[in-house]
Amino acid sequence: MADRTDATKLVEIKKVSKYFKVSEGTLKAVNEVNIDIYRGETLGLVGESGCGKSTFGKTLIGIYHPTKGTIIYHTADGKPMEINKKTLFSYSKMAQIIFQDPYSSLDPRMTVADIIEEGMIIHKMYDRKKRRERVYELLELVGLNKEHANRFAHEFSGGQRQRIGIARALAIEPEFIVCDEPISALDVSIQSQIINLLHDLQKKLNLTYLFIAHDLNIVKYISDRIAVMYLGNIVELATSKELYGNTLHPYSQALLSAVPIPDPDKEAQKQRQILTGDVPSPINTPKGCPFAGRCPYVMDICRQEKPVLEMKQGHLVACHKVTK
Repeated sequence: MADRTDATKLVEIKKVSKYFKVSEGTLKAVNEVNIDIYRGETLGLVGESGCGKSTFGKTLIGIYHPTKGTIIYHTADGKPMEINKKTLFSYSKMAQIIFQDPYSSLDPRMTVADIIEEGMIIHKMYDRKKRRERVYELLELVGLNKEHANRFAHEFSGGQRQRIGIARALAIEPEFIVCDEPISALDVSIQSQIINLLHDLQKKLNLTYLFIAHDLNIVKYISDRIAVMYLGNIVELATSKELYGNTLHPYSQALLSAVPIPDPDKEAQKQRQILTGDVPSPINTPKGCPFAGRCPYVMDICRQEKPVLEMKQGHLVACHKVTK
């Protein structure tokens, strides 16, 4: 989906911010994010721990209400729907989330069938017999079998639990799924199975993903476009091929330089970009560019004026150093 000219917008995020009141002041977890997600694509979201990725995903799905800004969802019939308290229930039928931790996100007192069926009951989908058939169908779809339906979550491995979480997200037939680091708590041997499952489900069910992750190689594999987040701000947005082939933002360059290359000779010759300094506090955010205190190319304007995410050299980037 490299060409966006004819693509259909599914979600529009307009200047969305999410702040939390804490004892020291106001924590700015997500700060004025402007981004569109297109129907049928996978948008990857990367950044270091604590940068606001999961908070953004949970705000987008309706778990958190945005402090500022607007989220607009385009329904199957093409009508735009602003997400607020009045529309949240209808929106939850179309948008779901796969949580990061398969151990804590499943109720230990419910059977697998009850976990998967719960959303269907809430949204008054099908009769009891049809719901149970749907549970069996979903279990097979995610690589389990119907004998698992009457078991409890603690009886399964991490990979199997995440499959149950995926089945739960699919139960009410959503169009849009936020995948909040769905593989980070799993063994490496299991991660590829879950990624391939998500990839196959997207093709089969025409799903749209926001895929949040740390592993840049995984994000490159599964994503059509990738957004890089730093301190709650999107600093670069491009197609997967463009971002890896023409990285513009200094923070993105540092992230990609940390990705290991599976060739010892090339890995030994690789130039690592080591960032100095500490990540600024999201409570006392600096004036100007949020990355200025760690950037090796910092200029005077960087400390005074916050760069805007704009088109430069083929894709969107927020950096004063990069020329148009």
